[in-house]
Amino acid sequence: DMPGMMAVPSPEATKHRLVYDARKKDQLPGRLVRSEGEKKSADVAVNEAYEFSGDTYDFYRELFGRNSLDDGGMSLISSVHVGESDGSGRFEPMDNAFWDGGQMAYGDGDGRVFQRFTRSLDVVAHELTHGVQSFTSNLTYRGQSGALNEHFSDVFGILVRQWRRGEAAGKASWLIGSDVLVAAPTRRAIRDMENPGTAYDKDPDLGSDPQPSHMKNLYTGGADSGGVHLNSGIPNRAFVLVAQGLGGNAWEAAGQIWFDTLLQLSRGSQFAAMAALTTQIAADTARFGKDAKKVVKEAWKKVGL
Repeated sequence: DMPGMMAVPSPEATKHRLVYDARKKDQLPGRLVRSEGEKKSADVAVNEAYEFSGDTYDFYRELFGRNSLDDGGMSLISSVHVGESDGSGRFEPMDNAFWDGGQMAYGDGDGRVFQRFTRSLDVVAHELTHGVQSFTSNLTYRGQSGALNEHFSDVFGILVRQWRRGEAAGKASWLIGSDVLVAAPTRRAIRDMENPGTAYDKDPDLGSDPQPSHMKNLYTGGADSGGVHLNSGIPNRAFVLVAQGLGGNAWEAAGQIWFDTLLQLSRGSQFAAMAALTTQIAADTARFGKDAKKVVKEAWKKVGL
């Protein structure tokens, strides 16, 4: 399950970032190296964690009026250069980024498959969105509700990036984590929201992308907490179809429908409930126009829901 929440209130209930250096160990948070308002560090990972957590805060504040992850101004705490123990007292660079319930942790990657995880705004925003979720619908991290949890993090991860770059839905990239991979012809990204199952293919390290893009290929096994990182491909594709169908900027209508949905889902919600609720919210013609409901309904139909 996602870890329990420990919101550290920020001093002024405004944007408050703290970046720590774990110094290649796994003890969090580590040593404080940059606080809100302080000048740039000589360490690029520190600056990326600082800038990108700020972009994520600004996105939620400006678009949804949300004051930090908990809507109570909690501090955005990041640890960079997090290592993982090999069991014999030595530490390797971590091939991951995660939200632990109270803060962010970023590994430097092995340099062969993964680069440092702070390089990617969409990865930073994805992980911070797990925090937003834990204070809202708190979707249970298993099976379809867990796949929705991953899906919302992918959606808002990519929307923060598109918003920051001013990219309209029709022109934007829908690749998650392309910036953290060491370039190779067999891999383009960690996930492809537009075409799930195509992010990497016959890669010597990653294998082939196992994400389904339609309910007929839903993963029903027990691995990955019941396929939370696999089955998220199905709603991911539906969201891209909605964003492209509505046109303009994805963070406006499509993102707003999805954010309202996130606030209203219950912990155990399944894909069918997600499809029904997004369709119901999209029916508000005053906010989303006369076609939104049809676009949303069609998108879910295309992925088998």
